[in-house]
Amino acid sequence: MTTLHIEHAVTDLATWRTAFDRFGELRAAAGVTTHRILRPIDDDHYVVVQLDFDESSRATDFLQVLRTEIWSNPSASPALEGAPRATLLEPI
Repeated sequence: MTTLHIEHAVTDLATWRTAFDRFGELRAAAGVTTHRILRPIDDDHYVVVQLDFDESSRATDFLQVLRTEIWSNPSASPALEGAPRATLLEPI
């Protein structure tokens, strides 16, 4: 299993969540088996997303899609503030 761990600031949590939800089918097609959305207790303008994949290659491919097609397109990623920080993680 590989987890794509993403952190970034958002200007409006509700707007960001609506955009996130629009890409549910894309995540499923990319091989996301589970996702978690978290935020700091004291910060409504920051999100942490964890996407789980069975194969690391699918996680790597999806990260590329996020960078080139989603995050680089303001209409696809409204409320995104700044560049997301993404890390691929695996259990040890």
